[in-house]
Formats: sequence, structure tokens, C-alpha cells
Amino acid sequence: MSLPIEELKGKRLDEACFLLGFYGSRSLAQKAIKSGLVKVNGKSEKPSYALKGDEAIEHEDLPKPATDLKGEDIPLDVVYEDDDVLLINKPQGLVVHPGNGHQEGTLVNALIGREETLYEEKDPTRPGIVHRIDKDTSGLLLVAKSERAFLSLSKQLSDHTMHREYYALVKGVIREDDGKINAPIGRDRMHPTKMAVDVDRGKESITYFHVLKRYHQDNVTLISCRLLTGRTHQIRVHLDYIGHPVIGDPLYGSGNRKLYGNGQLLHAYRLTFLHPEDGKERSFEICLPDYFKAVMDQLR
Repeated sequence: MSLPIEELKGKRLDEACFLLGFYGSRSLAQKAIKSGLVKVNGKSEKPSYALKGDEAIEHEDLPKPATDLKGEDIPLDVVYEDDDVLLINKPQGLVVHPGNGHQEGTLVNALIGREETLYEEKDPTRPGIVHRIDKDTSGLLLVAKSERAFLSLSKQLSDHTMHREYYALVKGVIREDDGKINAPIGRDRMHPTKMAVDVDRGKESITYFHVLKRYHQDNVTLISCRLLTGRTHQIRVHLDYIGHPVIGDPLYGSGNRKLYGNGQLLHAYRLTFLHPEDGKERSFEICLPDYFKAVMDQLR
């Protein structure tokens, strides 16, 4: 495609390619320019090239990344959606993205099956995925559909302006009404599939909790947790560390699977973030899933 661009005089070449609709984001335009897919008057230029207004731009589409991922018809519970973000209520048992042993049947496969437009930064197996929740953890998960959403939400995660809150049913009766667990987490040195508190090598990890209800006869406690950081398995590791592992957790704790043995009773019930479009705070909340309620109905 070739066209005059007098109205874009003074613009950078990467910005002009984005404004002209050649590529879906400025970063993709930069990638195309560096790959030699964009010509200015028949010549390759740098992304920073300032247009004089009398050139013609020719471009070719970026090749699609090599991936064997297939779209699948997997029903999704969509809580909210607009041009920038997609908020999913993920069910227990659904893996978020493909990995070892999970090339099919993931949330990403479901998103591809819906033909969603998702922002892909580097990894083609994780389009739009800004944060994750474990396979057997249910609840709210936010997906980025645009570049500005991906960049904004990633920054909010790093500077802790996105708030994620969970319900957890844990072993034992917690005496304190509120608590803060500040213990660094790293890869378990003995078990590579697990994480562990590691004072020497771990990364800063902070979890706040609040007791909602104590079930003295059954020796369990219902709590809410708020993540300040977002390490792998953070809540599960921290609660096991203080002697109150999540009920049903197959990886952490002991004696905590007698009441429920089908995965940790951990549910992401509230998510608060600043919308990438206007910077205004949005907060969403969902109820406990039926399997979680069924366990609680038995408690005394």
C-alpha cells in the first residue's frame, strides 16, 4: 500500500504507521520497521525517522507468530468487557495459559476460540495475560485487549495500584482478627514444582488477611486476603508458613484435605484497577462458587 502523508509532517515513522492503521500498536509498528517491512520512498528508515510530509510509505503485514495454539469452544463467564479489557470469572480447574502438560483446554484456547483481539507483547502462548491465578483457584482474572491496557495494567501490578482480594478457608482457628505476612518467596530448593519462604534468596512478598468467621468445632477459619505483591502461589505459601494452610491444597500443608480434597478453597472475589482509558477506578466483586459454599454449609 502506498499513499501521500502530508498531514503527518513531523511525526515519527512508527507513530505514523500506527496512526495510518498499518499496525495495531506503536510497538508493533517499530517491530515491522526494524524488520524491513516498511519503506519510505522505497528505502528502509529507523522508527524515529521524522516525516517531511512529501513521502510515500509502503508496508507489509507482520507475519503471525509461530504457535500451535488452537481456539476451542470453551464457555467463559464474562463479568465485564470493553475495547481495552476483558474480565473473566475463571472456574476452578481451568488452566490460564498453555505450558508443560497443558497445550489445550486453557483460558487462552478459549479466548482464541472467541476470536478475541488480544494484545501480545512477547509470548504468543500468553496473549493478553497480565496476571494469573492457579488452576484450582477460582475467580476474577483481567485480560488486556489493547497495548495501552497491557502496559497500564502491568504497571499497576508492579506499583501495587491494582488490588486483588481473595476468600480462603484455612486449617485451624486464627486468633488474630487481622494480620500481615511479610516473608520473601522463592523456588523451593528441594522441590522445583513448589515455592517456599526463602529469607536469603526469595523476593519480597506481602499478604494481608482479615478473619471473617471462625468455625471452632471444625477447626477452620474463613478469611479474606489482599495481595500487595503477586508471587507464584503466594497466598498458599504464606498461609502454610504461618501454620494455616488452605483447605484442600494438594501442594502445601498437611492434614488439610480431609474436609475437601479437590483443590485449594481459594477464590479471587474482588478486583480493583484503574481503567487504561480514563484512569478512573473500577471495582468488581463476585460471589463464592457453589462448590465453596457447599463446604461452608457443613461447617460448625
